Amino acid sequence: MYKDYIFRMKSKATGVSSPVKGAAAAGGWEMRPGGMLVQMRNSDSNQNSNPVPNIKVKVKYASSYHEVVISSQASFGELKKLLTGVTGLHTGDQKIIYKEKERDSKAFLDLCGVKDGSKMVVIEDELSRERRCVESRKNAKMEKASNEIAAIRFEVDKVAKQVASIELEINGGKKVVEMVLLNLIELLMTQLIKLDGIAADGDVKLQRRMQVKRVQKYIETLDMLKNKNSGLGKVALQQQQHFSSKTFQNKQEVNKYGKYSERVNAGAVVVTTKWETF
Repeated sequence: MYKDYIFRMKSKATGVSSPVKGAAAAGGWEMRPGGMLVQMRNSDSNQNSNPVPNIKVKVKYASSYHEVVISSQASFGELKKLLTGVTGLHTGDQKIIYKEKERDSKAFLDLCGVKDGSKMVVIEDELSRERRCVESRKNAKMEKASNEIAAIRFEVDKVAKQVASIELEINGGKKVVEMVLLNLIELLMTQLIKLDGIAADGDVKLQRRMQVKRVQKYIETLDMLKNKNSGLGKVALQQQQHFSSKTFQNKQEVNKYGKYSERVNAGAVVVTTKWETF
C-alpha cells in the first residue's frame, strides 16, 4: 500500500502514468485529483449509445387532427414551430392545451409527461394575435415615418450645399439675386411643414427633431444672408453716387479753371493791342 502511494506521487511529479490509473481508464474509470477512483463521464458516448427517441403526438386544431413527429425531449416551443406549417398559426398566437393545462413554450415534453401517442389541443390566442397586429401596424407606421424623414434629409442636404455656396459669395462681397434666397427659404419652410406632419415615437421622433433644428438653422442663415446681401446693394449705390458726385465736381473745377484762363488770355491780347495802337 505504501509502495503504491509512493509510486503514484512519483508519477505525478514525473508525468508518468501509473499502471493502476491506466487500468482504471481502460475499464471506464477515471482517477480524481484526491486519488479517488470514479466512473468516467462521457456525455458524447452516452448520447451516441442512447439516442433520444422520437414520439408521435396527435394535435387537434379546430375540427382537424394532425400527427406530428418530434423528439421526446423537445420543448413545446419547438412543437409550436412544427404546428405553424400545418395550422397556419403564428407561434406567438398558439395555445397548447395538454391534460387541461396550457403549457409554456419553454416547458419540455418529457417533463410534462408527453409520450408517444399523447393527445393535445391547439387554440388560437386572440389577444396575442391582436397585440401582434397592433405591433405590426406600429412598426409599419414607424418605418414609413423613417422613410419620409430620410427623403426630407436628402432634400435638405441639397439645399445645404447651395446655402454654403451663396454664403461664400456674399461674404466675398458679391451680390446675389434676392429671388434665389427667397426660393431657398420657401423650400426649407415646405420641408419644415412636412416634418411637423410626421407622427413618430422613440428613435424616429429623435430623428425628426434633429431635422427640424437643422432646417431652422438654415432658414436663419438665409435670413441673415438676405439682409447682408441687401446691404451690399446699398453700399454699391452709395459708392456709385459718391463717384458721380466726385466726377461732377472735377468737371466744374476744370470748367472754372478753363474760363479763368480764357479771361486771362483775352486780357493779355488787349493790352498788347493797345500798346500797338499807341
